[in-house]
Amino acid sequence: MRPNRILHPDLARAVATLGHTDIVLVTDAGFPIPPDANRIDLGFYEGLPDVCDILRVLRQEIFVEEVHFAPEVRDRNPDLYARLQTIYTGSGAVFKPATHEALCQDYAYRAKVIVRSGSFSPWANVALVASTDPFAWFAEGSNTKILPEYVERRRRITEKVVPALP
Repeated sequence: MRPNRILHPDLARAVATLGHTDIVLVTDAGFPIPPDANRIDLGFYEGLPDVCDILRVLRQEIFVEEVHFAPEVRDRNPDLYARLQTIYTGSGAVFKPATHEALCQDYAYRAKVIVRSGSFSPWANVALVASTDPFAWFAEGSNTKILPEYVERRRRITEKVVPALP
């Protein structure tokens, strides 16, 4: 057994294959997953596991540069919005709006993996855009010029910036 690591073999495998800009879509129990998608269905009972449980684990396992979700979350599901902010504070990721229609009709077809939760929480569908470690790829003391977006991500991480929808 691997303590403090993903135990589900399909999810562990999917995380290990992620590259920069790959999309992981974490969904509620009712999300329409395309038939040919790489689907990992973790939901086994109403609310179990919750979408935020999965996001917390993924936050520990992968670097994320963008977190996309329906803008309705901010005003119509403020508890979920607050939990998303807590999970991604200091991650360096930015929040970006994506309509529910875009999540269903675009992101779902581009996602490298779709992880279904048991969540019955409205608008609990979140697309994570994988990134690289902004400290490892542009190490201090190397003769490599750091890209401006990596400087900004480093700042958001070190200053523990709370992400917010624009």
